[in-house]
Amino acid sequence: MRKRQGTSSSFTVTRIEALPPGRYKDPAQRSLYLLVRKRIGAAPSRTWLHRVKAGKRKRKGKDTQRDTFLVIGHFPETSLEAARSACRDQRELLSQGIDPRSARPRRRQRGRLPPLSAPGSDHSIEHLVSEFTELYLRPKRERPEYAEAILKKNVLPEWEGRDARTIKPREVIELLDKIVARGRPVMANRTAALLTQLFKFGIHRAIVETSPVQLLYKPGGKERPRERVLSDDELAAFLKDPKAATRFDRLAHVITLLLLTGQRRGELALARWSDVDFNANTWTIPDENAKGGRGHVVPLSDWAVEELRALKALSEGSRWVLPATPGSDDHLDPHALTRSMAKCLDRFKAQGIAALTLHDLRRTCRTGLARLKVEPHIAERVLNHVQPGIEGVYDRHAYLDEKREALEKWAAHLQRLRGAN
Repeated sequence: MRKRQGTSSSFTVTRIEALPPGRYKDPAQRSLYLLVRKRIGAAPSRTWLHRVKAGKRKRKGKDTQRDTFLVIGHFPETSLEAARSACRDQRELLSQGIDPRSARPRRRQRGRLPPLSAPGSDHSIEHLVSEFTELYLRPKRERPEYAEAILKKNVLPEWEGRDARTIKPREVIELLDKIVARGRPVMANRTAALLTQLFKFGIHRAIVETSPVQLLYKPGGKERPRERVLSDDELAAFLKDPKAATRFDRLAHVITLLLLTGQRRGELALARWSDVDFNANTWTIPDENAKGGRGHVVPLSDWAVEELRALKALSEGSRWVLPATPGSDDHLDPHALTRSMAKCLDRFKAQGIAALTLHDLRRTCRTGLARLKVEPHIAERVLNHVQPGIEGVYDRHAYLDEKREALEKWAAHLQRLRGAN
């Protein structure tokens, strides 16, 4: 007996355990079935199924209703009452146009499941992320690649194939907890902030109705601002033999140049040779490359020019100061510089230099300028920090001469450290 579609007797635990192989409809719950199958050398398996209508198909020239069965669970692990409750929940989702298969975490599977019915607007997490990336991140962020990488690494693999409307606040917490457990509390905070923006955007675009991001505090905890500044002894140790700490000529020149100028790693990674004027000894950072969208001109000391000439030779004809590969038409990813720096920390330690980041060089430059008695408003302009209040609004003077004098003082100080015994 292969198929028994209906029965007049109510389901009970005793009766369910006694049913022979076949498919049985639950008289007390619409669209709930129990499938009993033989197993060699073991007791029959008993699987709860939810029968749903999955659109129409042509058969002998006529449109016929096509049904499919969704697995709810297996008896006795999934009890009769639990199966009935799950069936009701799935019917409620279907009434909202949500595919129950995409409404809960599940094992990753290859490819997307065929829709149960003709789709209207797409509510998948993949669609939400795609829209968010194209319509929000790329137009509004100066460097959207970082946010895109977070979504691809931390969000999409976790919720692959999910209907974004069914993601629960607890699932957001669990995703962020996993990132913290990997030892990445700051990344958990960045992901949390990005998820907040993602679901806000989804509400605006009518992809979701509410946001599951309901965080009361940062999942990675409060972030302490970094205070790392290289001492004169550490600066001397590096400058006397930069390659000993970095292994590669290019990274040695990059670190030295960032130290001499106080600029950001991303601004250097996006710099073109057309931005550098070797006759005027200037490097122009255009608005599109600058944080805050406000570019400026960086005066270059003779030492900084030497570092740039060395980088030009290593670029092998590329239009980029830091090409992805020598001669390449693509610029280097700024995060690649960070990764390269992290790989050299043991070498720095061997030179007597404690762990540091590229941004610590910028802080070191600013601190050094203060120690050399450079006026604060000039030192801030060297780093292209926005000036507060009325001065920031109305003062449009470039202060190029003043910045040049400040950076020349800084270069002279570093030169003395390099030549010290």
